Amino acid sequence: MKFQAKPLEQLISAIFARAGSEQDEADVIAQHLVKANLVGHDSHGVIRTPIYIEWLRDGKVFANRKLKVIFETPSILVVDGQMGYGQSVVKQAVDLGLDKCQEQGLSVVALRNSGHIGRVGHWAELATDAECVSLHFVNTTGLGMLMVPAGGIDRRLSINPVTIGVPVAGKPAVIFDIAAAAAAEGKLKVARNRGVSVPDGWILDADGQPTNDPNEFYGPPRGAILPFGGHKGYGLGLMAELLAGALTGSGCSQEGKTGLEQGMLSIYIDPTKIGTEGGFDDEVSRYVDFVRSSRADSPDGKVLVPGDLEAQNQAERLATGIELDDATWNQITTTAQDLEVDAARIDAATGTD
Repeated sequence: MKFQAKPLEQLISAIFARAGSEQDEADVIAQHLVKANLVGHDSHGVIRTPIYIEWLRDGKVFANRKLKVIFETPSILVVDGQMGYGQSVVKQAVDLGLDKCQEQGLSVVALRNSGHIGRVGHWAELATDAECVSLHFVNTTGLGMLMVPAGGIDRRLSINPVTIGVPVAGKPAVIFDIAAAAAAEGKLKVARNRGVSVPDGWILDADGQPTNDPNEFYGPPRGAILPFGGHKGYGLGLMAELLAGALTGSGCSQEGKTGLEQGMLSIYIDPTKIGTEGGFDDEVSRYVDFVRSSRADSPDGKVLVPGDLEAQNQAERLATGIELDDATWNQITTTAQDLEVDAARIDAATGTD
């Protein structure tokens, strides 16, 4: 079934508002989740809605939390998200980081104790919209410990996204947004809901054997996710764990955690204040165009740069709609009905009002 973005966003906002979020927070969460679906990252889209509401009911995340400032200088900010919804507290942290960056030319924001941060590329996009370069490293303290180290079969690392955004004057930004794992855990949720297998090299079963069945990952007993590229993804994930966990004060992955607590280290750079004058914009634009000009490896191929695919997906899905599988839609509607969201709002999302 396909859904238009705006009515779907309005339904998701209504769900979070009924669950206790102030309207501004409900809107921020809904916009973030639907945007993830629009750009093709369904694993971080509206499929997360029932999960977030379950965590809220279990006291693992809290509505309407404001950042608590732990330490601050003109260019450094250490903040505690107090286990608020990640989409809400990270938006606050990004806004503060960009303010400092535009004043000082450079800022570092260490965020600890956030609920699920969502699609990290979204935060890099906010920075490039403000014409700033940004780098982001993310981890969890334990509940998200899903990935094995290279050469191991036991979970020891989080998925650990690493994201870099670079603005391109007059053109779409370059947004490099990856997980250190072979796949984000949300992609396994999507595959399980759709009843399909996952590609080779994504997951191991509980005995450390390769499998294509996402149910083997969830168990019981539980399997694990592999790092991408063997030791390269493992090394990147380990460094992200140390930066987002130890350096922020949020903590690195450990056993025994029952809530998803995330840390994020963000670095923001204002290119206009780094001393390269106007050369940055010209050189970025020249080089990106040069990379795209490479001959494709197939007659119908096209060379893309990071962020191009997301932009293409967004244009297509805005025009044709966001496709959700029946299991995901049923989970969302059940959550909406449990919260007594107006039935007309649910019908409007399907275009049947």
